Amino acid sequence: MASAACLLCYKIPAVLMLVHLIVAFLTAASAGNFYESIDNTWGDGRAKIFRNGELLTLSLDRASGSGFQSKNEYLFGMINMQIKLVPGNSAGTVTAYYLRSEGSSWDEIDYEFLGNQSGDPYIVHTNVYSQGKGEREQQFYLWFDPTADFHTYSILWNPGLIIFYVDGVPIREFKNLESIGLPYPKNQPMRIHSSLWNADDWATRGGLIKTDWTRAPFTASYRNFNANACVWSSATSSCISNSKSISSAPHSRELDSARQEKLKWVQRNYMIYNYCTDTKRFPQGIPPECTLTDKS
Repeated sequence: MASAACLLCYKIPAVLMLVHLIVAFLTAASAGNFYESIDNTWGDGRAKIFRNGELLTLSLDRASGSGFQSKNEYLFGMINMQIKLVPGNSAGTVTAYYLRSEGSSWDEIDYEFLGNQSGDPYIVHTNVYSQGKGEREQQFYLWFDPTADFHTYSILWNPGLIIFYVDGVPIREFKNLESIGLPYPKNQPMRIHSSLWNADDWATRGGLIKTDWTRAPFTASYRNFNANACVWSSATSSCISNSKSISSAPHSRELDSARQEKLKWVQRNYMIYNYCTDTKRFPQGIPPECTLTDKS
């Protein structure tokens, strides 16, 4: 009996370890290798993967841009990507990096990096869509040159809030305010997408500065993609039932006081547009969430 009990003692930790490995696979199935995690979706060969899957580039020329999407769909989690943006005169170009669901009533959590003339800063454009409705833009300059090296751009998404991070620094927090009638993306799984495309009709100074095609091809580079997120596999996915545990995970909690101070620092020094203060755009009155003490 003693030996049987001892054998059982050895088996229980092994079973628990197997359970933990399965859970880890389901919640962090995408990491590192682009061959395993990404599909190049358009661009006729302009999206390329190098270094055994460690590096991906998108390019844009006069004929076409390019783009990719994740193989998996996700519902809640932390998405990280290191990106080096188009260097030099990138006026007219847009590098988009975002989560998006399918269908006409889509959800979307959006970074767009708006190119500019040499020496002028990139503009980081952020937006949140729910059920096909956006109009929640905030724009920022960065406190570094995003073309000189790779930097980490992250999206934290859970049932209670969305946080945009740059190199671990929060730049925007968007809370679930369904209690006041504001739709929030929480029911539709989303894929990670990225694209590099020409938008010189609006991207740089409202379209006044056009793309200089003599500098083409334009190239953006990606590495270290990581999705610490719940992989959606079917309508019976455990992502919704596990949303409480996702919300309570350390990386999913609301900002602590130190990160709140960093958020305020970014918004005080680097925010250049906030839909909540655009009274000309909303002459009938600013959106209701903008009147709250903790603005989104």
